[in-house]
Amino acid sequence: MIILSVGMPRAGSGWYYNLMHDLVMTAGGTDARGIRKTYNLDNILTEVNCNISALTLRRVSRVLIPSWQGKTFTIKAHSGPTLVSDVASKLGWMRISYIYRDPRDALLSAIDFGKRTLEKGKPNAFSHLTDLDQAIQFMLRYCGVWEAWMKRDNVLHSRYEDLLSGYDQEVTKLLDFLKIPSDDSVVQSVVEKYRPGKAKEGRDGLHFYKGQIGRFREKFSAEDQEKMAKAFTPYLARMGYPI
Repeated sequence: MIILSVGMPRAGSGWYYNLMHDLVMTAGGTDARGIRKTYNLDNILTEVNCNISALTLRRVSRVLIPSWQGKTFTIKAHSGPTLVSDVASKLGWMRISYIYRDPRDALLSAIDFGKRTLEKGKPNAFSHLTDLDQAIQFMLRYCGVWEAWMKRDNVLHSRYEDLLSGYDQEVTKLLDFLKIPSDDSVVQSVVEKYRPGKAKEGRDGLHFYKGQIGRFREKFSAEDQEKMAKAFTPYLARMGYPI
């Protein structure tokens, strides 16, 4: 089976993916990086966290091959659902989770991360976000992705803020979703490894930096906050965030 960890960019998705990946490993799963190498999937599962990108027929069918051969492993995506992912989920070939965050905090994190990597001479997918309007348009696309995933009943929906402030409860939900017993000592060691305050940026694949809730209120002017509130109003209340 494929365990697909989907996340809004800069919503703790690397943290959540690695937590899921290692929990699946405790239950007899296979290292996704090993799957990538063994099955020559370097052009399908990219980056350190085995990101499948768009859930197209070509990509998903390639990744399903090791799954059909009895391998269970965890991969990552930021893209929206497709007919292919819907069918794979319905048939039990794929189990999907989705994590999101207040888009204003995600937006700020994207700007900061893009700036840091650009200063190091290693631009990334966020480095072009040099002004607020660009960043808002970028994040609005992922609000649309959020909306699409929230319509899927067979998907585990999680909020970054809940994972940060109520880690144990969220992990319990995740373990139930993955059908992994919580009383195993190895499972608990993984849970502790990724507990907030212990998971730090610098560990491969975490992309974990400040991660503060509501940091946009400190960093953006009142005018910019008003602009973001207006742009994200169609989503914020439904996501559970005060405008």
